[in-house]
Amino acid sequence: MNQDESRIKNQFDKISRTSEPKPNIVKNCIYAFIIGGLICDIGQFFFNVFTDLGYNKEEVGTLVAIIMVFIGALLTGLGVYDKLANVAGAGTVVPITGFANSIVSPAIEFKKEGFVFGVGAKMFTIAGPVLVYGISTSVIVGIIYYIAYYLA
Repeated sequence: MNQDESRIKNQFDKISRTSEPKPNIVKNCIYAFIIGGLICDIGQFFFNVFTDLGYNKEEVGTLVAIIMVFIGALLTGLGVYDKLANVAGAGTVVPITGFANSIVSPAIEFKKEGFVFGVGAKMFTIAGPVLVYGISTSVIVGIIYYIAYYLA
């Protein structure tokens, strides 16, 4: 790189840094906290309803997970979840609805490629590593639990 190219690159870098929009970190954190909290409040509402109906804790956990995944998938399919994520950022990623969004979004995006090579193949591109890690970790924990309590 000659001296002129280096000077131009330095000028470009300087202009880029000065014109780059600066995120409002405090505002973004507050939105993430509030909207993520509201999503969790909805889950807690369903938890309380099913508990009051007399379901045991294991059944309640399963029912709440099913409902929250459904809500996340439905809102993603309607295009609402992505708009909510633009405002809330990480507040929509952490709860279980974010997991549903990570599966449904690629499926919607690649549906034009067909159900097998589009939806079926691309549906788990983002969520796949999460599933692999979760399943692998649960197997390891299960083996440790088995060794600790049944072989000791």
